[in-house]
Amino acid sequence: MLRFKILASVVPLLAAAVFARSEIGSVSHPCIAIGETSVELTSLFWTAGVQVAFTDDPALANVRVQITDDADAADFAVVDDGLGSEPDSCQANPSTRLVTIAAQPVDGGPVIYLSTDGPADYRVYVRSKTLSQQEAAALIVGAHGGHRPSPLQAASL
Repeated sequence: MLRFKILASVVPLLAAAVFARSEIGSVSHPCIAIGETSVELTSLFWTAGVQVAFTDDPALANVRVQITDDADAADFAVVDDGLGSEPDSCQANPSTRLVTIAAQPVDGGPVIYLSTDGPADYRVYVRSKTLSQQEAAALIVGAHGGHRPSPLQAASL
């Protein structure tokens, strides 16, 4: 009977470990490299250091991100329809910052208002088959730890 209880308690743990590992290994998550740090979106909210949320009400937002049609005017531009990408730009390392998009605002976490009008803390230009405007906004806000902007030196996908 004791063996059955042990087996019954271990099976759910093994199933959870297999599920978490398969999601981590099989899903490609958007990532940017900024200097020696990489910032990666994750769907595993418990591993994320920064949890961002989005709102349609500008009064509830503490970070404003403007979607722009001019790449030169953007603080962060994503264009991925070229011939290739930089495969080594986002190697996982101890300084990788994980960001997740939460359904509801998290206490003290960034709440992003995404619009095509200013004023804005960040301006992003996105022309991508794989990265949405929300994901780009989450990455740029997550790169700053959820705080208002300070100038970025360089970033690459």
